[in-house]
Order: sequence, then C-alpha cells, then structure tokens
Amino acid sequence: MSTPKELRYSEEHEWVKTEGDKVRIGITDFAQSELGDIVFVELPEVGAEIKADEPFGSVESVKTVSELYAPINGKVVEVNGELEDSPEFVNESPYEKAWMIVVEPADASEIDSLMTAEQYEEMTKED
Repeated sequence: MSTPKELRYSEEHEWVKTEGDKVRIGITDFAQSELGDIVFVELPEVGAEIKADEPFGSVESVKTVSELYAPINGKVVEVNGELEDSPEFVNESPYEKAWMIVVEPADASEIDSLMTAEQYEEMTKED
C-alpha cells in the first residue's frame, strides 16, 4: 500500500497535496483498494465551495457508492475531467492520474490539522 510522505491525509481517506497557494485532493491507495474497481466518479463544478467534513462528490465501485468528503474548506478551481471517461485511474494511479479536484483553501492552516503519512498508516492498520 502506498502512502506518500509529502501528502496529508483525512480520516475519510482523502489525500491533500499542497501546491503553492492551492491544494490537490484525491482518495488514498487504501481507500481505492477497499472500494474495489471504480466504475464512476462524480465531482463538483469549478467554482463550487467545499466545506470540511462534508461530501463534495462520490465514487462508485462494483461493490458500493462512497461519498468523497472535503478535508478542508475552500473553492474548487480545477476538476479532473479525465476521471469521467477513465474512472479506473482511481485504482491504477490514486496519487498521480486520479487526483480529483484542486482547491483554493479558505484557510491554509487547516492542512496542518490533517494526518501525516505515519499517522494515516497507523489509523489504517487498525481498520
């Protein structure tokens, strides 16, 4: 299971990568492996406001539909449109090709409250 050290993680299995004054968000390798084969991804529109701990979209696998929860507050400035035609990227490349949204954080310090890779690995060991 891959857990890149430079990312931050939410309890709901989203990862956050800081890129200047914006953040890129996706779901973790652990999450995609638990879900199974992803067949559909629903994401918000550019310009949408996301609120921490509230759903911003969903992923549908052959097993279930799972909500995507915002790890921070902010405004969506970019959406990965490739996932519409290629939802399997979530399984194949959760940290590179399958990023979901880019957000302008309302408060960048919220990122500091997310888990480190070590904390996330510890949490997923217990599941």
